[in-house]
Amino acid sequence: MLTSGPSRRAVLAGAAAAAAITAVPSFSGVASAADSATPSYRWRQVVIGGTGFVTGVLFHPSVRGLAYARTDIGGAYRWDDRKARWIPLNDDLGWDDWNLLGVEAMAVDPAHPDRVYLALGTYAQSWAGNGAVLRSEDRGATWARTDLTVKLGGNEDGRGTGERLLVDPRDSDTLWLGTRHDGLLKSTDRGATWGVASGFPGTPSGSGQGVTLLVAAGRVLYAGWGDSDGTTANLYRTLDGTTWEAVPGQPSGTSAKVPIRAAYDCHTRELYVSYADAPGPNGQSDGSVHRLAVTTGTWTDVTPVRPGGSDTFGYGGVAVDARRPGTVVVSTNNRWAAVDTLYRTTNGGRTWTSLKDSAVLDVSETPFLTFGADAPKFGWWIQAVAVDPFDSKHLVYGTGATLYGTRDLKHWAPQIRGLEETSVRQLISPPTGQAHLLSGLGDVGVMYHERLTASPSRGMASNPVFGSATGLAQAAAKPSYVVRTGFGDHGNGAFSNDGGKTWAPFAAQPALAKDAPGPIATNSDGSVLLWTFVHWDGTKYPAQRSTDNGATWTEVAGYPKGATPLADPADPTRFYAYDTDTGTLFASTDGGLTFTGRASGLPSGDSQFQLAAAPGRSGDLWLSTKTNGLYRSTDGGATFTKLTSCWASHTLAFGKAAEGAGYPAIYMVGSTETITAVYRSDDGAKTWVRVNDDQHQWGWIGATIAADPRLYGRVYIATNGRGIQYGDPV
Repeated sequence: MLTSGPSRRAVLAGAAAAAAITAVPSFSGVASAADSATPSYRWRQVVIGGTGFVTGVLFHPSVRGLAYARTDIGGAYRWDDRKARWIPLNDDLGWDDWNLLGVEAMAVDPAHPDRVYLALGTYAQSWAGNGAVLRSEDRGATWARTDLTVKLGGNEDGRGTGERLLVDPRDSDTLWLGTRHDGLLKSTDRGATWGVASGFPGTPSGSGQGVTLLVAAGRVLYAGWGDSDGTTANLYRTLDGTTWEAVPGQPSGTSAKVPIRAAYDCHTRELYVSYADAPGPNGQSDGSVHRLAVTTGTWTDVTPVRPGGSDTFGYGGVAVDARRPGTVVVSTNNRWAAVDTLYRTTNGGRTWTSLKDSAVLDVSETPFLTFGADAPKFGWWIQAVAVDPFDSKHLVYGTGATLYGTRDLKHWAPQIRGLEETSVRQLISPPTGQAHLLSGLGDVGVMYHERLTASPSRGMASNPVFGSATGLAQAAAKPSYVVRTGFGDHGNGAFSNDGGKTWAPFAAQPALAKDAPGPIATNSDGSVLLWTFVHWDGTKYPAQRSTDNGATWTEVAGYPKGATPLADPADPTRFYAYDTDTGTLFASTDGGLTFTGRASGLPSGDSQFQLAAAPGRSGDLWLSTKTNGLYRSTDGGATFTKLTSCWASHTLAFGKAAEGAGYPAIYMVGSTETITAVYRSDDGAKTWVRVNDDQHQWGWIGATIAADPRLYGRVYIATNGRGIQYGDPV
């Protein structure tokens, strides 16, 4: 089961950090001149192929080949039909706008093909910022923005329901926006300003659903309401754009509690509505599909298969064929026993055919989709379904990890090129070997990138297969040896002797590893492993040590609970750990047997502070403490000095030195003036140059970065929803 959203750790990345330490020098501003000398970089994305939840797909009704897709944490995309790939539309959203990478809804204007609208906002919680509406007159090439006074929830329950944003078919200047907690909003100036739509009867209950869908049936507008208890109205309509009423005769009961999606067949004048007992994508166990003849008001139950017994599920996507009257496709959702499917009817729902039963899946372009099994599943979390209005046999549907498409209703393959939504946790760029990159990812484990331009041919690392990776480490003096940790059903730790191509599970693992696998480190020669354990609720446990490649483990004395271990890259007897609770650096000089405190009084209180070691040097440590700044120690953590060339540092990496330089190039996500960006220093952090630009920001990028030890200038950026981005100087 995939959950493509960020963890609480990632969510809090956008919040203000703890107060700065006053006993060290403040930022002097010396890097401002360097910022003006920004080098030219070419930015590309490492190809994995999706891996996140595609929550909506929208074909333009009047332009062949024009379509848009939305994701829960990775922004929106436009389909380039000529190149057969998706174009990202929101990479310009920066650090402070991280909450806007979750797309709640999108809308197109049938009468003006170049217009597109996005409602953005990842979380509707108190700690998240308000939502925003973007509007474009050039298909998303450029945007105008209106900040809202309400919150949206593109990565919350109900994110796979229908489009909550709609252009009024009677007036292109009028837009409607359904919210989760604040009812229905209306704009009469093409999204520039918004106000509450008077007369809408829905009363928010606090469930966080509110308006689940907006759809036009001719000139009549329909709104789904997700806060119903199953007995009260959950579908409303307006005939005049002013007065709203409950739709007469609508279905009720558990199987029709939450309207998920709706689609209108203009030929037969019938509205099809899918329902479930919960908004999804998780937690659904019952559902139905109903058809409304809008001219007579007659409802008909056209549910393909009723959930029952162990076969529990809801219904999700629904799409009509614009070229063939009465042809409709619906999806099941959260159907784990019999596996989700698409049902298709050509006679208005009197009979249905399961498309899964005859499907031939080809995932050779994105091999990870087998998830370590012999063959891929047809789908799960299917709530986005769309039929090309110009090609009845071109059908696409989204899952928790990809977007499948077909041109003949039988052969299916990922239609995902260009759409990368991975939440990235760890990155390593090895000094030798075939692969320039190893990655640890949310939901899809660890990958070995033998090429950056194609999805890894080996797919996810297996033996064992992980869900989310929690640790990835390489022996500095023996790069063929790599270890990884993560959440898995058949083991939580593994090692590789061929640089990450193939893996073997640890012969044993501590009991804590099942529910609280944390980061892992290996010393420079690969003879010692240190594994820490942190439960998802934040509870920290003592570290464990192994000297026999994971066959046996013993608790480490004096190690700060939950701290991320770091191996010295040059001395195999040395390890380090930074205790973020107390602001103390701990070190070991006996191969991780014992740890003692060294420098103290450093910034504390944030588990995201990161400790890094310069390659090839013993005791050369760098400490990123977010808005508390960047610190350096050259004596193994006995003392630290705060650098004055930047005032914020979130994550740090070292790469090949510039020609003639005596120190590795340093790359940082941080701030030298006001903007949080990606920087490079070729002089040991005395000065910095920004290497990304305003069009390549990717929201929150504070998890980790890596730099290539073989290629000067190359840096890899871990994003929280836009996969792995990498840049090269040009």
